[in-house]
Amino acid sequence: MNYYELLGVTFESTENEILKAYRKKALLCHPDKNPDNPKAAELFIEIAEALKILTDPKAREALNKVIKAKEAAKLRTKAYDAKRKKFKEDLENREKAAQEAVSNDTLNAERLAAEIKRLRSEGSRLLKEQQLLVEKQLNEDRLKKHAETSPKLKVTWACSNDHQNGGYNERVLKQCFEKYGPVSAIVLSKKNGLAIVEFMHHIHANMALEFEKGLDENPFQCSWLEGANFEKSQKKQVSSLQKMTGTANQSTDSDFESIVLAKMRQAEERKRLAQKIMEEDAASQ
Repeated sequence: MNYYELLGVTFESTENEILKAYRKKALLCHPDKNPDNPKAAELFIEIAEALKILTDPKAREALNKVIKAKEAAKLRTKAYDAKRKKFKEDLENREKAAQEAVSNDTLNAERLAAEIKRLRSEGSRLLKEQQLLVEKQLNEDRLKKHAETSPKLKVTWACSNDHQNGGYNERVLKQCFEKYGPVSAIVLSKKNGLAIVEFMHHIHANMALEFEKGLDENPFQCSWLEGANFEKSQKKQVSSLQKMTGTANQSTDSDFESIVLAKMRQAEERKRLAQKIMEEDAASQ
């Protein structure tokens, strides 16, 4: 196999050019981006093999000898066909040279096979680094795709058939949710007891989903309408990075303290909001 052609590089290509070509090819051929191609995994393995060989000086030298020998053999065959009828003696000499070339080809091929076997057993640091870069790029692409969906929460509460809608309106809902972060829109359903709240950022929507319960006298329930997959992907990536860096247990105490403080602030905010609404209702009467 001509690994230069597989990566789209030449004999003169530098190591940096080869690494750049590998990353570009790996992103195009990665099985995650080619779910309908049964040969994607096989091709991904082949380009990994090409990177290992072309970035190892001894393996690359052995490969170059094999390729050059094959190109020379093609030239010899062409010249042989053109002159075989005219020069019998020359033909014999060429046959002898061809036999020597075959011997050299076999030797070069054996050396290349030995280098490939060595690389497979030793592993390739460069290959691992490039595969990590490819995986990082794929993760960034996934997060970018999820981020394009604005986070929306579905809010439901109990209410009677009167005109008070269970004590909730756009103003009350805005006061409940804006303390967690910017709210893009609040849409009240024509049907009482239902609203959609759209946040600008996923992290604020997630905090509201976890901590906000609404009015004490009539709590509401929140659930994801859009954006849940982004939170799962983000948590998975953070967990993966923590395992890689060994920091998974360092943030446990601070995370617990943050949750406790957030719950305390949320309880105080609910009481303040309920008191404010009661005062406004009393003033209006």
